[in-house]
Amino acid sequence: MRFAFVSGDPALDLTATVLSRRADPVDTLTTPADLEQWVAECAELPDHVTAGATDLASALALREALYRLALDRLRSRPFHSGSLAIVNDTAAGPVPTLRLSDDGLRASGDFRAVLTRLARRGITVLADRGACLKECGRPDCTRLYLDRSRGSRRTWCGMDECGNRVKAAAYRARRRARATAAD
Repeated sequence: MRFAFVSGDPALDLTATVLSRRADPVDTLTTPADLEQWVAECAELPDHVTAGATDLASALALREALYRLALDRLRSRPFHSGSLAIVNDTAAGPVPTLRLSDDGLRASGDFRAVLTRLARRGITVLADRGACLKECGRPDCTRLYLDRSRGSRRTWCGMDECGNRVKAAAYRARRRARATAAD
């Protein structure tokens, strides 16, 4: 897998396809093929979806609108009207077809259905005042995530990347401090 899905919701995972928005942003969705791969790796979205340049532009507009609305929610600001319009308009599109089998749930549909699903998931997350929406505590990470931990004490978007980096840096700092104190 090339993409990380640790935000607790696919709409938030979509916003995380821009890495380190504050410092040196890196967009991981630069081609329709990147977008197709992200959709294929996201367990909650239809399989075998193809995307073109227009689909990529629509997905990026939705991603940025969702990110802006999530920041508005985090900072207790009124929602940005242009972003609301993008998300609400996208949510009104066709929905994926869901089928249950012995292998589990399978979703199918075209790319518009993928965007509709993501917009609706974003609406659900952002409308839930009880959801504990957070931004990763690692300074270089701007990933937004749902904290579902006991006591809402989760600090990082995920341990594999951010949590381990912060803990390793803290460990090295303590070792340097001890070495300096011993000298």
